[in-house]
Amino acid sequence: MVAALQAEGLPTDDLTDPGRRFFVYRTLSGEIVGYAGHELYGPDAFLRSLVVLPAARGKGIGKAIIARLTRRAFDEGARTAWLMTTGAADFFEGIGFKRVERADAPKTILNTRQAQGLCPASAVVLKRAIRL
Repeated sequence: MVAALQAEGLPTDDLTDPGRRFFVYRTLSGEIVGYAGHELYGPDAFLRSLVVLPAARGKGIGKAIIARLTRRAFDEGARTAWLMTTGAADFFEGIGFKRVERADAPKTILNTRQAQGLCPASAVVLKRAIRL
């Protein structure tokens, strides 16, 4: 997972910090196709470290990973998904996320290591209600 994240220029410095959960996503035959994780802050889930491996791109896997990841977060009490990105805003907007001003994010999200410096200040902040 670390190698896949680093290959995409995604932060890895805080992966072992407490409160983070990361998941491996596989095909039914067991082939690894991607990784993603979240941090939970009450009703807010901070989605992070989403990467679809190059051979699996263009097949709807990113959308499927987000669906599974937000379902996990919902089952754990989250009702809003938040994320920051420097290069995938169009993808996330295409699956229902909306851009918001950084200052409009909850303090719990703004106090994460990613928001405090692992993601550049130019990162786009997006959110989406989690509904099942």
